Amino acid sequence: MTAWLARWLGPLLLVSLWGLSAPASLLRRLGEHIQQFQESSAQGLGLSLGPGAAALPKVGWLEQLLDPFNVSDRRSFLQRYWVNDQHWVGEDGPIFLHLGGEGSLGPGSVMRGHPAALAPAWGALVISLEHRFYGLSIPAGGLEMAQLRFLSSRHALADVVSARLALSRLFNVSSSSPWICFGGSYAGSLAAWARLKFPHLIFASVASSAPVRAVLDFSEYNDVVSRSLMSTAIGGSLECRAAVSAAFAEVERRLRLGGAAQAALRTELSACGILGSAENQAELLGALQALVGGAVQYDGQAGAPLSVRQLCGLLGGGGNRSHSTPYCGLRRAVQIVLHSLGQKCLSFSRAETVAQLRSTEPQLSGVGDRQWLYQTCTEFGFYVTCENPRCPFSQLPALPSQLDLCEKVFGLSALSVAQAVAQTNSYYGGQTPGASQVLFVNGDTDPWHVLSVTQALGSSESALLIRTGSHCLDMAPERPSDSPSLRLGRQNIFQQLQTWLKLAKGSQVKGEV
Repeated sequence: MTAWLARWLGPLLLVSLWGLSAPASLLRRLGEHIQQFQESSAQGLGLSLGPGAAALPKVGWLEQLLDPFNVSDRRSFLQRYWVNDQHWVGEDGPIFLHLGGEGSLGPGSVMRGHPAALAPAWGALVISLEHRFYGLSIPAGGLEMAQLRFLSSRHALADVVSARLALSRLFNVSSSSPWICFGGSYAGSLAAWARLKFPHLIFASVASSAPVRAVLDFSEYNDVVSRSLMSTAIGGSLECRAAVSAAFAEVERRLRLGGAAQAALRTELSACGILGSAENQAELLGALQALVGGAVQYDGQAGAPLSVRQLCGLLGGGGNRSHSTPYCGLRRAVQIVLHSLGQKCLSFSRAETVAQLRSTEPQLSGVGDRQWLYQTCTEFGFYVTCENPRCPFSQLPALPSQLDLCEKVFGLSALSVAQAVAQTNSYYGGQTPGASQVLFVNGDTDPWHVLSVTQALGSSESALLIRTGSHCLDMAPERPSDSPSLRLGRQNIFQQLQTWLKLAKGSQVKGEV
């Protein structure tokens, strides 16, 4: 692939949702790496680099109000969007609006996977909208606290409304054209909430791996990880889970020994922070948790450094006895992941983590660590812990140390974070949002599915749970190796869209749209 194309293909949506300690940082970079890998194939984009090459999707900018809830505040910023009109039939054709989440949004968002893959069947116009404060859609003034108060899911939904109206005018979209929202992960929640709050503007939504229930202590994440490590359907086993536990127990034993054992551990596991302090030890243990959790969360996805089957093989729990101990296998897993991500360090010192998160300089691309931490502190929580006996990892880092980041970086107390989580669920309805014409899609391997809607809540609030499916897997480009359950899941999504668009057509005839 040529260099110019590589520069255009930025990360999409698949970043992790954890709050921003060492484990969260690693998981988010895993998600970004997987998305970049999936977007790096020109063949998958339907692009030809020879004569007659298809044009890259169009990029545009919308002027959005910084504070849409204050009519006297006329400050604005530019929000990036991408357009793929190659299949659009115009007239009354549908609009597929792909919402961005907590990272930058590249042209692949309108060219690969769904909704792009679904557009030809209905002659849809595909548009993606980058989330405010991420990617290149960052308001002037940077990421100071005074600015971040304009960053929330409610502000993002106001942007969706404004964009829906502005883009309709810009592309001369018929008033009878149905707008259908798509999104994955946090953006999947936004897609569901857009339909919930603005049903007169958004006709329907497909919400993939959408954690619509905010939660302070997300211990359920590791419950799913533990269960998945034992799932024979994806290469896990009881022996694998036991091997993971043994590897973590050995890491903790060496940390307790201190001295030379601790120094060797630091080298072997690529910890860049001195391991003498409890908080730096927690950073390392959390990063190791994220490494194992990432193998589960992104299991079977193109570009993922390790699948559950591969991880279990390394640790000796998958029938592979080539390594003498589970700890040796964990060391090898660390090397594989860091090499894949192009990183030298698995973890840093706590002080360095805090210093990085306090930086108010925007990142030009990729994940927005400071921004997403702010959203977890002011809306969602999502702090993954390992404090119950079923968890196969260390009990560090505990919830207090994760909440401490909100205090150290933003001056927000643990009580205010807990209150914010409760307010989010009160405003959106948690796992019973009460929206109509929303399809929630999840995979049972994905730890985030426990915060989503996995059973139909009514005839028009549907749910699809894909067996052995990982995080946002239904949105990824199709591959020959896709499982039968994934193929069936995509067929169900197609059929649901067919039903909705027939309903929209009927409404057009009656003059109701």
